[in-house]
Amino acid sequence: MNIIIYTVVILIIFYFLLRFITNISSKKISKGLRFIIIFGLIALAILFAVGGKFLLTLPLTLASLALLKLKGLSIFQLISLFRLIQTLRRSGRFSFNQANSNNISSISVSEAYRILNLDVSEKITKEDVNKAYVRIQKKIHPDISPETSRLSSIVNEAKDIVLKDIS
Repeated sequence: MNIIIYTVVILIIFYFLLRFITNISSKKISKGLRFIIIFGLIALAILFAVGGKFLLTLPLTLASLALLKLKGLSIFQLISLFRLIQTLRRSGRFSFNQANSNNISSISVSEAYRILNLDVSEKITKEDVNKAYVRIQKKIHPDISPETSRLSSIVNEAKDIVLKDIS
């Protein structure tokens, strides 16, 4: 029943909008469209100049993860995996080039906490570390997707470092 009501309301709005447009001269319409297009392009240029690095990074990373054939991941899991990849890329421990896969060095304690999405300032138990580890490994374990074996080894190393830190 609600769909019918919404459809009728939309059609009525569309009808009055068309009646309004038919009463306007074509010069005013073209000037208005030109103004909207120019203003929109300027706003888009400013948006990409200010935040283009962040706006374009997430879609490209999610698209590359889709190419890795990761199956059954929700958008929230993809975003947390994206955060993990960005943390590792910033520290120089992950790149999409296979040539750089041999230069993985040990992870610092703060990076290990960030990889496992744990807060350093909180009191963390061994169970918390294991829960965070299992949650991430369910997404990137090599049995699920062989392409993520490097990520999985980095998460294993992070878990070992955090467990050593809390004991």
